[in-house]
Amino acid sequence: MDSSATPTDVSAVSTATLQEGIKDSLPIVLSYVPVAFAFGMNATKLGFTPLESVFFSCIIYAGASQFVITTMLAAGSALWVAALTVMAMDVRHVLYGPSLRSRIVSPLKNPKTAIWAFGLTDEVFAAATAKLVRNNRRWSEEWMIGIAFCSWFSWVLGTVLGAFSGSGLLEGYPAVESALSFMLPALFMSFLLASFQRKQAPAVTAALLGALAGVTLFSIPAAILAGIVAGCLTALVQAFYQGTPDES
Repeated sequence: MDSSATPTDVSAVSTATLQEGIKDSLPIVLSYVPVAFAFGMNATKLGFTPLESVFFSCIIYAGASQFVITTMLAAGSALWVAALTVMAMDVRHVLYGPSLRSRIVSPLKNPKTAIWAFGLTDEVFAAATAKLVRNNRRWSEEWMIGIAFCSWFSWVLGTVLGAFSGSGLLEGYPAVESALSFMLPALFMSFLLASFQRKQAPAVTAALLGALAGVTLFSIPAAILAGIVAGCLTALVQAFYQGTPDES
């Protein structure tokens, strides 16, 4: 009898809240803290002060790119070279906003949008996309602020802990320090191995060959750029001939 009224009632009261966003951010928080800890520890070992390390996480907030830019600067690379390398690595983020906007049915408010857009990392984008796919009328900017802010805060907190630990707090625990130093390479190795199980394998292979050629013939910054360009071009060619890759 009341089935016709139910959808209207649900859509009016079921908008995701800030508290739900905080709750949904917990898986991201649990994954961010240890990697951010490793970054903070690594940055101080490269010669950056704890405050400089935290500054990178507060402003750049780009995960792997922070490891790259601190390593390049510590190795003596020019600032503009390091900046261009990081921009090339993170150019995909330009597409995240338009991709989400095409699914959002509610009007956006500029101040709120600016807050959560800053925290639109790969993991936050994936969480927001999943929410929109399940029910785009439950998605809300309050929910986005909750998940984006908590994720950013956990990254900064992890960096703070790692930066000060890198200053000597873990000197009595060499096994823990070694394990944390290996955490990021292990994480990326797992991503790399997983990619070979999907249709992205040609692009990954091209990126690896490009990076190998770059580091052999030129330098590490050239290797990073060569890997990015080779991988992207291969993915474009593959998409042209085979259509959109199957993401299932």
